[in-house]
Amino acid sequence: MEKSKENIRELVLNTLLEWEAGEIFSHQLIRNCLEKYDYLPPKEKAFYKRLTEGTIERQIELDFLLDHYASTPVKKMKPLIRNLLRMSVYQLLYMDGVPDSAVCNEACKLAQKKKFHNLKGFVNGILRTIAREKTSLPLPKKEQGILSYLSIAYSMPSWIVTLWLETYGEETTENMLKALLAPHPVTMRLAKGRTEGEKTALLQALEDRGVELHPCLYAPDMYTLEQAYGVASLPGFSEGAWTVQDVSSAMAVLAAGISPKDFVLDVCAAPGGKSILAAELGRKVVSRDVSEEKVALIEAYQQRMKISNLSTQVWDGRETDPSLQGQVDVLLLDVPCSGLGVLGKKRDIKYRLTQEGMESLLALQKQIVDASLPYVKSGGTVVYSTCTIHTKENEDMVKYLARQQGLQPVSLEPALPETLWKEKEATKAVGQDLTPEEEACCIQFLPGVMQADGFFIAKFRKP
Repeated sequence: MEKSKENIRELVLNTLLEWEAGEIFSHQLIRNCLEKYDYLPPKEKAFYKRLTEGTIERQIELDFLLDHYASTPVKKMKPLIRNLLRMSVYQLLYMDGVPDSAVCNEACKLAQKKKFHNLKGFVNGILRTIAREKTSLPLPKKEQGILSYLSIAYSMPSWIVTLWLETYGEETTENMLKALLAPHPVTMRLAKGRTEGEKTALLQALEDRGVELHPCLYAPDMYTLEQAYGVASLPGFSEGAWTVQDVSSAMAVLAAGISPKDFVLDVCAAPGGKSILAAELGRKVVSRDVSEEKVALIEAYQQRMKISNLSTQVWDGRETDPSLQGQVDVLLLDVPCSGLGVLGKKRDIKYRLTQEGMESLLALQKQIVDASLPYVKSGGTVVYSTCTIHTKENEDMVKYLARQQGLQPVSLEPALPETLWKEKEATKAVGQDLTPEEEACCIQFLPGVMQADGFFIAKFRKP
């Protein structure tokens, strides 16, 4: 078994090196590796996935410790040695089923195999010291400074921690950070139009495959799945009986109140989850995005889900299409955003996002909003949404849409389950001067407060 683990560790190391080069996102690298080595036993796939994701997710904490124990700063280490040490320290601290001696020995073997014979002693010394002292590591204490403590303990860049501390306070911020590091089970949504018998049979088939199902609190026909390895091969997925979609994303569509007669436009639609759900509810959906590659994702999704009342188009959301002006009953504006709400699933974001980049996003969001609002009929519905936790992209946009674009805020209370509406009170941002009507028209999903990704939804009507 340990020989097999040695080979898996090498796959992890190769993935980390490719990820650090910055060309491809980690979830794509992990998926590509698992597809290439699909013959591996499920336990080895799980070991590879957990070690790769965990090493990336905990990188700030791991580097802090390595800088303390190593004579060479992490940034000046050879990339292979740096990543070998990171993944080894992660095993020592977070994978109890792996003996410390095995971690140290296999790291030294990998260093030698990769032609770093002269650094075996360096690697071995650091790892054995950390293994010996792991119950008393020199990590920052909360009483020594909340910012340093939260940043290192939860491996989050300090500027993001500062942003959330100022907005939500210490307790809620720590709850969010803790939730983002927790395991994230797959969330499924059953396709509309299935009979109760078909739903029961599908759920039973999934359970027979060893999948654990837990009903979502906020939406019917949605479940979180545990032990769901190889989603595409699970019963019903390829046939379009169900799909993967977070409950917060589904709520953005359900909150729109789409009726069977409605024409829906989704202007930034890829990969297509909201468009598919809208098509299951409405008469016709036009699903757009900015490139052929993104539209191809929507079309593949549409084909799998067997949706006929949806058409796709390549369109730059910053440009107004005269042919659609005044035609749309429901406009879905899920604009490009900083993605701070899905850091638990997309671990790369926190390392690649900058404050300057966030500012440029704000301008892009307004361009898309301004270009898209002419499509909506008088009395039509606009749902603005993002997968981030950032007042400038969320609450400030509510004020912009209501006060400068003249849209009427529509209360979300009738569209949300009572449980979720009560939890909404705990997600209010500090210092926002929203009117009662503006406050009622929007909701910020916060991980650690709600059982969902970080997500924002606001609903409006065009006068």
